[in-house]
Amino acid sequence: MATGTVKKVISDRGFGFITAEDGKDYFFHRDGLDRSLEFDRLVGGEQVQFTVESSPKGPRAVNVQAA
Repeated sequence: MATGTVKKVISDRGFGFITAEDGKDYFFHRDGLDRSLEFDRLVGGEQVQFTVESSPKGPRAVNVQAA
């Protein structure tokens, strides 16, 4: 699992971005959150752990959970 920080949450669109410890940014969708996180309460700056999976639009974060 990778570790990173929530960079930005676009709540009205249901997605956001996480900056991993290696400096790469990953897209995440509200459907990719673990039950330990509520999308509507997620804000920038929170530490999270996640798995990276490939998608047609590039790598994205899934199984996002509180670190």
